[in-house]
Amino acid sequence: MNKFELIDAVAKSADISRVKAALAVNGVTSAVTEALSGGDQVSIVGFGTFSVRNRSARIGRNPRTGEEIKIAEAKIPSFKPGKALKDAVNLL
Repeated sequence: MNKFELIDAVAKSADISRVKAALAVNGVTSAVTEALSGGDQVSIVGFGTFSVRNRSARIGRNPRTGEEIKIAEAKIPSFKPGKALKDAVNLL
């Protein structure tokens, strides 16, 4: 499912126009992005938790030359699914 299909699903589920559904989806994604950028985490009960994790610096290899390269430390977004989401996926 891509963003356009998600907007259509929200519009049908909430019985609202696609324009309003697009505003809602864009609002949620921007709110999550802002919270994570600010160092916060976002917990949606029954769905999961979005957070930021630190990935340590490490040594990698250039696959073409085999030369070692340094990969810098980075902050990465992370998602941990909640129990209800895990259970729903495992029923399929």
